[in-house]
Amino acid sequence: MAKLLETFPCVPSTERGRGILISGDPKSDTILYCNGRSVFIRSLRQPQDVQVYGEHGYAVTVARYSPNGEWIASADVSGTVRVWGTHNGFVLKNEFRVLAGRIDDLQWSFDGLRIVASGDGKGKSLVRSFAWDSGNTMGDFDGHSRRVLSCAFKPTRPFRIATCGEDFLVNFYDGPPFKFHSSHREHSNFVNCIRYSPDGTKFITVSSDKKGMIYDGKTGDKIGELASEDGHKGSIYAVSWSPDSKRVLTVSADKSAKVWEVAEDGTVGSVIKTLTFMESGGAEDMLVGCLWQNDHLITVSLGGTMSLFSADDMDKPPLLLSGHIKNVTSLAVLGANQKTILSCSYDGLIVKWLQGVGYSCKLQMKDTKIKRLAATESSIFLSGFDNKVWRIPLTDNEFGAAEHVDIGHQPLDISIAVDSPESTSLVSFDSGVVLLNGLNILSKIDLGFAVAASVISPDGKEAIVGGQDGKLHIYSVSGDNSLKEEAVLEKHRGALTVIRYSPDLTMFASGDANREAVVWDRETKQVKLNNMLFHTARINCLAWSPNNRMVATGSIDTCVIVYEVDKPASSRITVRNAHLGGVNAVGFIDDCTVASSGEDASVRLWHIEPQ
Repeated sequence: MAKLLETFPCVPSTERGRGILISGDPKSDTILYCNGRSVFIRSLRQPQDVQVYGEHGYAVTVARYSPNGEWIASADVSGTVRVWGTHNGFVLKNEFRVLAGRIDDLQWSFDGLRIVASGDGKGKSLVRSFAWDSGNTMGDFDGHSRRVLSCAFKPTRPFRIATCGEDFLVNFYDGPPFKFHSSHREHSNFVNCIRYSPDGTKFITVSSDKKGMIYDGKTGDKIGELASEDGHKGSIYAVSWSPDSKRVLTVSADKSAKVWEVAEDGTVGSVIKTLTFMESGGAEDMLVGCLWQNDHLITVSLGGTMSLFSADDMDKPPLLLSGHIKNVTSLAVLGANQKTILSCSYDGLIVKWLQGVGYSCKLQMKDTKIKRLAATESSIFLSGFDNKVWRIPLTDNEFGAAEHVDIGHQPLDISIAVDSPESTSLVSFDSGVVLLNGLNILSKIDLGFAVAASVISPDGKEAIVGGQDGKLHIYSVSGDNSLKEEAVLEKHRGALTVIRYSPDLTMFASGDANREAVVWDRETKQVKLNNMLFHTARINCLAWSPNNRMVATGSIDTCVIVYEVDKPASSRITVRNAHLGGVNAVGFIDDCTVASSGEDASVRLWHIEPQ
């Protein structure tokens, strides 16, 4: 039996030059954001409390709670809106094809009976309002000629809808049934976001022309604008009102967030606070999303980091919530301090997590795509899609300067002999292996067959190399750093994908692309546990428990399967749908806790109870 203990979730997916929309439910104090095909529901009181909805067939762009908090409407790039319940397993209420292209924004009416969605209509309608239960269209939305980036529903009667987009226009509609009322061209660039104040008296627009305009909520007439004094120096991507309708929060490409006091009559908005951030100096510090919910001011950077400020004490340093945006390709659990997990994603981001705490710190590798990660207590070794192997010193709460060596081939697999005096590492490439001492190449050996996976024993005296033909070649490592073949094992019917030694070195396990895993006795070279054929697709990863009793495997079939070595493979423990899109890495934190990561850019911890 397996039970989910913790989720270290991904952060919102972002796009340079575009704002993103996060929303929330003030009653439950949770927020919604999207990454890939998933919608994440995250508590602001307990950031580790995360739920995931992954039923969309395409990348999700926006999700919003209904006014009563019982339903969520989420939309994707195909123009589909799904309405689903927040309780009892996210039961689907309805699914509608609303637009012909990507949906960029949607809003509920205050009575929860209507939804308006806007986006890219691909030559057809760019905005549509419909009944939440039947999907019936409620009016015509003429007036826009290009993609509509944002829309807003007036939160009080009489009903009104305001929209804005890439044609620099702000359009106003009354109804229902809704029809065109007026249009404004006050902005000179893309209008990125439009939001009604909670009391419905005003709405505000922000644009890439660095300006914010204030309009009357009932008539749609322009009544004021945000002051240019102390204003933003770059495109303004998002805006959010305070619950009392007196202030707004804006975020911009100039890497700042500002709180504005809006006059009672809406004629002017003045900066009362500019929020400060720890900057890394790169484009990832640009702010692209924001939300003002209860006492929380939330900003989202291009790099995905969410900063939670307190509205009562804006000078207080923010709580940072960070993580991966892209799929997590590899992870490592540090030996002596078993509560520390390192994970790396395809885009070159390395994140350090602490069990029971969550995010600790991160390092962004510039212009480097990461494929494999191996770690000791003091350093991290990385390999990517070029010919380089990187080493990064690791201290308590920070990463050192990265150094690299070019091995002349693209690395396939990397492992470290953690107990050898020099911490020798073995890096495999398509036709051989390289032995490294730190970043010094000790030897480069062409093995004469197509290599698929490799591992070096912790003492550095033995290496196992798996081939594309499914054979396992066992070598002894001599003092002059040459390899001598000792045995060839044949059992697999597909290319080897992963090989790992047990902690006590009496066994090793291997997995292949033909969904089979095998546990071998190291001394006799005989199969110790076979028939491990319960995945339905390629095995990507494998890990041993510290007590040598269990082996966990992860596959692109989205499952993690845990086998007990002393029991038949049929008595396995299966974690289904562990990661949407597939599992890329697994590791044991202790004898009954498994960490896993995958294509959904998240890391999860599972408690395993042997049967």
